[in-house]
Amino acid sequence: MKVRIHVSLKPGVLDPQGRAVHHALEGLGFSGVEDVRIGRLIELDVADGTSEAQLEDMCRKLLANTVIENFRIESTEAA
Repeated sequence: MKVRIHVSLKPGVLDPQGRAVHHALEGLGFSGVEDVRIGRLIELDVADGTSEAQLEDMCRKLLANTVIENFRIESTEAA
């Protein structure tokens, strides 16, 4: 089973990388971009019997820093 884990900073957490990208876009002449937030995408290929609880445990223990990040689990295969 293939799953995607979307990790993003929680609202209110400073994002210096996003700020740098925003500044670079403005420097390249792209106006109208009001904010940029950088996150990451993790793709996993796990055994079919892997439960949602196990995936959440993986995220909480390693894949996301839950103090400053949110995560969302998405199955990429039709049920």
